[in-house]
Amino acid sequence: MIDTASLLAVLPELILTAGGLALLLTAAFGGEGMARFVNWLSVIILAVAGVALCCSLEHGPDAFDGLVRADAFSVFAKALIYGAAAAAILLAPRFFAVGHTIRAEYPVLILFAAVGMGMMVSAGDMLTLYVGLEMNSLASYVLASFMRQDERSSEAGLKYFVLGSLASGILLYGTALLYGFTGSTAFDGISLALSDGVSKGELFGLVFVLAGLAFKISAVPFHMWTPDVYEGAPTPVTTFFASAPKVAAVALTVRVAIEALGPAGLDWQQIVIFVALASIIFGAVAAIGQTNIKRLMAYSSINNVGFALIGLAAGTPAGVAATMSYMAIYVLMTIGSFACILQMRDAEGNPVETIASLAGLSQSRKGLSAAFAIFMFSMAGIPPLFGFWAKFLVFDAAVAANLAALAAIGIAASVIGAYYYLKIIKTIYFDEPAAAYEARGGAVENVILTACAVVIVLGYLLNPALDKASAAAAASLF
Repeated sequence: MIDTASLLAVLPELILTAGGLALLLTAAFGGEGMARFVNWLSVIILAVAGVALCCSLEHGPDAFDGLVRADAFSVFAKALIYGAAAAAILLAPRFFAVGHTIRAEYPVLILFAAVGMGMMVSAGDMLTLYVGLEMNSLASYVLASFMRQDERSSEAGLKYFVLGSLASGILLYGTALLYGFTGSTAFDGISLALSDGVSKGELFGLVFVLAGLAFKISAVPFHMWTPDVYEGAPTPVTTFFASAPKVAAVALTVRVAIEALGPAGLDWQQIVIFVALASIIFGAVAAIGQTNIKRLMAYSSINNVGFALIGLAAGTPAGVAATMSYMAIYVLMTIGSFACILQMRDAEGNPVETIASLAGLSQSRKGLSAAFAIFMFSMAGIPPLFGFWAKFLVFDAAVAANLAALAAIGIAASVIGAYYYLKIIKTIYFDEPAAAYEARGGAVENVILTACAVVIVLGYLLNPALDKASAAAAASLF
């Protein structure tokens, strides 16, 4: 019999599920005229689910006999996920209104994806992990191909589906190997079995599981889907992909590595170090020649995931806290950047994606130019902006864990990455003006990018609170 405490532990997911189903029926019976109404209601439902996180934390840490975790770590990750999902919903109507493709299914799909992501970060068992991951993935495949009349969107959805299915198969095979050699799918059971030593079969299972998760976080060498999907998907969907699912996948990887594979730390640490360095270096170098800003942001996300993984490679509470702090700051920078990108529109209001079109933007849109500069400087890690503190935290954790060489290479590679961020600022402020963008940005876009920019600039004031929250989240895993 299911106890009340278990139901309260998954109260946010229950709210999102019930809300998503209700909005789906509303859209079905109300038609396309209900799209904007459904959009705002979905944001309210996400806010209610966010408030309900307090209830799930009070009745943790385990629910449904260990299948679900309701700890500080899951609450921290879900708060970021729900905030990013709400931003992706709010940024969508103006974009889709240009091609008259605004549909009520968009926010509903994001709600169902959020349910899957919530299950991912709360998983205490490989089966819960897989169900949550697939629920998020199925909604994401549809979102990527949401603009059916656009060939690029259809292509993005197909590529994402094919490669995502392959990655899911790899992850499931790794899960089967771990179950076969440890006799358990529960994280605690796997950890107990690995504490007696890691056999070759368990090692193969570990490698396959991490390979499947590396695809979900778009880490090298499983990054190949990212640039094409980011470019082809509608820009609000790309905003969503670059933020909420990224947090969920990184948090899931951290939980699996620490809780399930903790005793095999020396084995997975080598894999994480390689993936982190490969992602940092490849993401920095491959972005240099990009002319499409959404593809550049795709390589930027690969690069940033590499930095976040440096904290995980440390394998310490401080390292995990640094990783989660990094993801919180990354979400702010990403949403703010895409709020700026969504204002790149020609005189007819059609989206423009070329970096060259930003030339001379400072002469016609001073506020937008300043926001762009803040986010690019922050992503480059220029102090005292919040992005600098994100990198400082992961490097500090790596040095404390005797991984000074990893931190040194990461610092050197961040200099390479700074080139293409500074190139955008140079284009905006110093190149000959290109055709002017649409005169005015949307009110919602302006509010979101202004809020993100203020937090990025004044981040040092919020750093103690973020450190405290991420430290509490990390402590719940150890």
